[in-house]
Amino acid sequence: DMRYSDEKVTASRNFANKIWNASRFALMNMEGYDKDAELAPYTLADKWILSRLQDTVKDVTGLLERFELGEAGRAIYDFIWSEVCDWYIEIAKPRLYNKEAAAERATAQHVLATVLVSAMKLLHPYMPFITEEIYCTLNPEEESIMIASWPEWKTEWDFKQDEKDVEMIKEAVRSIRGVRTEMNVPPSKKATVYVVAEDASVRETFEKGKVFFATLASASEVLVQTDKSGIAEDAVSAVIPQAVIYIPFAELVDIEKEIQRLEKEEGRLEKELARVNGMLSNERFISKAPQAKIDEEKGKLEKYTQMMEQVKERLAQLR
Repeated sequence: DMRYSDEKVTASRNFANKIWNASRFALMNMEGYDKDAELAPYTLADKWILSRLQDTVKDVTGLLERFELGEAGRAIYDFIWSEVCDWYIEIAKPRLYNKEAAAERATAQHVLATVLVSAMKLLHPYMPFITEEIYCTLNPEEESIMIASWPEWKTEWDFKQDEKDVEMIKEAVRSIRGVRTEMNVPPSKKATVYVVAEDASVRETFEKGKVFFATLASASEVLVQTDKSGIAEDAVSAVIPQAVIYIPFAELVDIEKEIQRLEKEEGRLEKELARVNGMLSNERFISKAPQAKIDEEKGKLEKYTQMMEQVKERLAQLR
């Protein structure tokens, strides 16, 4: 199938371009980088990407040892494209651009270089030429990537809780971007973002990740609080399982359109709840499904129930 082959070639070319652009960005922001420089403590985002690197190293190594080459390649692709390029580079930009804060900038440089070098080693069996070029450019003192040591899993970079925390913030960013896109709000338009959560650990997570959350959510200011105090009734909302995000966009938002959006979300959640309740009330499913699958569906029921309550509360406020 020539069309399928052309699609694969195009996808490979796009991937190579994205890797090359990421490496060029890193090199452009390595001015003054000293591998022995004093580093600041890792940020929440640093811990997340280093921990995700460790997960990827472990997964890819195991898959290659079992000769599951396709799955290994997919894992490398997802890590580099979806996590390094789409998220971490964007998160690191404020520190990389800030030459006044030397230790923080050096830490961002160190983490980005570490992640890219390890990613190139993982990718080398699949794309030998471009990875050789990028590796030697990032490490001019090294002779070749072909004789470099394979990445190894490091206990000190196993930050599982930080991974979960950043995934929650990413979900909030995606929700905000979705709302802004629906309402045709340009990314350049910044506004105050309120994060409302009863759970103290959730509030603490958003406080720790406030700087990069503000960057990715196009926020001029991020305020984390337990209730809606000080938030205008006509504020736009984005709901995630752990919190509700409010953005005071009254002058930019058609309130009727916001109601329609929430009603659409209410309809989607009604379908999800009906599906989950149907499965959990099915005796055949309960008797034959693995316990892990049953627990997964129970978790979804709790998640969708909480989201539905928040959506209904928001609709009641706007109507």
